[in-house]
Amino acid sequence: MKLRKLRLHRVGSAGRLAAFHAVVLATAIGVVTVALLRSFSASYEAAAASEIGVQLRQFGQAAQARPASESFRTFSIRFLQTHSLAAGDSVVVAVVGAGLVVTGDSDRLVHDPQIARWFVTPPFATDTFSATVGRTPLEIVAAPIWSGGTAIGTYIAATDLGPFASERSRVLALSLAEGAVALLVGVASAFFLLRRLLRTVGRITEAAEEIGSGDLDQRLGDPQIDDEVGELARTFDSMLDHLQAAMIGQRRLLSDVSHQLRTPLTVVRGHLEVLGRTGTNDAAAVRETVMLVIDELDRMAVLIERLLMLGRAMEPDLLKVAAIDLREFLGSIVESVAVLAPRRFILAAMPRLAIAADPEQLRGAIVNLLENAIHATGQDDAIALGAEQDPFSGDVSVVVEDSGGGIPESEREAALERFARPGARTAGGSGLGLAIAKAVAIAHGGEISVDESPTFGGARVAIVLPRTSVLTSMR
Repeated sequence: MKLRKLRLHRVGSAGRLAAFHAVVLATAIGVVTVALLRSFSASYEAAAASEIGVQLRQFGQAAQARPASESFRTFSIRFLQTHSLAAGDSVVVAVVGAGLVVTGDSDRLVHDPQIARWFVTPPFATDTFSATVGRTPLEIVAAPIWSGGTAIGTYIAATDLGPFASERSRVLALSLAEGAVALLVGVASAFFLLRRLLRTVGRITEAAEEIGSGDLDQRLGDPQIDDEVGELARTFDSMLDHLQAAMIGQRRLLSDVSHQLRTPLTVVRGHLEVLGRTGTNDAAAVRETVMLVIDELDRMAVLIERLLMLGRAMEPDLLKVAAIDLREFLGSIVESVAVLAPRRFILAAMPRLAIAADPEQLRGAIVNLLENAIHATGQDDAIALGAEQDPFSGDVSVVVEDSGGGIPESEREAALERFARPGARTAGGSGLGLAIAKAVAIAHGGEISVDESPTFGGARVAIVLPRTSVLTSMR
């Protein structure tokens, strides 16, 4: 039922948007059609007026050349008889005091009141206008006839605009038909495109609701769709992949932490229960139980501290970057860890480098790698700390090598996981050292690598920082 409601909502949204698009498109088509008709009408009327103007100029030139003995009325009759008019044209020559000279189709002009006023009083200048006379649309030109500086009559010519009206109606019908087709196609295409887009949006909404209920297996991506909608779906799927990986990682972390904390808590509880059953009269037994409980609590404290360090390392936004002189920085770390175990600590030769990194985070990661090396080696074994810069990529590697048993190649990837301890010779350690170093490297935009040491034969672990972290490089 919920999916049906979402589907109806999508169709309704697409319909409303398509309707708005239809209104906008219809308005645009209407404006264009009106502009087209106005332009068509203006051009046709201008052509009709131009044709009448040619007739008027011919009449004026002939009037000036007429014989002096010929009356203006006689001249007008002769002119109209010798000059043919186009179909639909009509002429009236009104000479004041001498009557009218008309063509055969001029009755509609003679009986029109608007035109009859010029029969008595000629206009002062040529007047051009459109009018409907006897239900016939006409383009009319009325011009004064001058003789000796006096207006003695009026030359009235009219062109029938009926054919133009028919042509205009045909153009209008054609424009409306074309506009209707364009409107239909535009609205239909917009509706289907919007419906397709909103269908994907609806699927994202549904998937988000499923995710909210705890189902992270929802996916939308369709490799066949190669456009913005498909990209949106693939981006959403990528976000779901990262979210699912984070959720799985969080569950695994909780499971791992619970497992790691369960053992010392069980040991502490067991010894305290034994102590409670046997009494506290045996001072040696009490002392032994107390020391064991303290050892287990110390182990838990170290584990919790390492987990906090891992959590901070996994948040790159919390990095406090500063300039680090790598040679001095690594030298101080070797001095501080040399007292932890009877090992042969070596500060390897390295180029003079200054890098930009979080000193506290980087120091914690390196110390964890050195502690791992301590657990993987025995008394008087060698542990080396150094740095090198790749001559091609410019990346900087902080390297810890030891002469222990190393990490088998098949176990190196697993060694980067939390609580994994391949290659360790002692029972100490939390199994978080490599995981912390990996998180620190990733937070700085780098990576971590685990290989075999070519110098000592044991493990070689490198925190690789990108070239962009190098401030100065002095060899």
